[in-house]
Amino acid sequence: MTPKSGLFLMGSCITAIAAVGSIFELSSGTPQLGASVTEIILAGSIPLSGFLFYAAVRDARANQ
Repeated sequence: MTPKSGLFLMGSCITAIAAVGSIFELSSGTPQLGASVTEIILAGSIPLSGFLFYAAVRDARANQ
């Protein structure tokens, strides 16, 4: 594992946590940041989490 792949993996974890938090906020009925902002965070964090995880795996495999 390289520092670069570690950063990608850390970013993936943070965005996944943001996605789960957004889902819980939206399911509560009254999100603290408002529904539209929370939906934007959710819509952005799901694909970004997948992309960062893929980049971490690709970088780790390239530097074995």
